[in-house]
Parts: sequence; C-alpha cells; structure tokens
Amino acid sequence: MSAVKNAVVERIKNICKEREIAANELANISGVTPSTVYSLLDEKRKNVSITTIKILCDGLNMSLGEFFSSPEFDDLEQEIE
Repeated sequence: MSAVKNAVVERIKNICKEREIAANELANISGVTPSTVYSLLDEKRKNVSITTIKILCDGLNMSLGEFFSSPEFDDLEQEIE
C-alpha cells in the first residue's frame, strides 16, 4: 500500500474511532454504499478518489482541509526525489 493511501486509511480509521462509528455508519451518513467504504479501506486497492474522500468528509461534517490537516499527512515522505 502506498504511503498516501495508508495515510488516508489511517485517518479514516482514526476519525471513526474518535467519533465511535463503524464503517457501515460512515457509509450511511455519507450516502455511499458500505462496499465503497470497505473498498477504500482495502489494502489491495492502490488508489483512493479525492471525490470519495470529499463525500465522506461531507458526511462527517468536515472540510477536506480538516481531513488532510493531521499528522498522518504531515509526516509523509516526498514522492519525487
């Protein structure tokens, strides 16, 4: 799993833990299917759509800025060297 994908998955898991909601509930409040959330969390899936992240953020009543403003993303290594 790429570092960025891993950071997205960790951020979603941490938000769900903080808010005490399961993946199914995240799907319900965001208006997506549970399979969309589980697919995003799947380690075999390499890419994550920013549109999907935005939809989940809408369900969580948070902005993309709030989502990406976290240690999971601050500590990422540069992709291009």
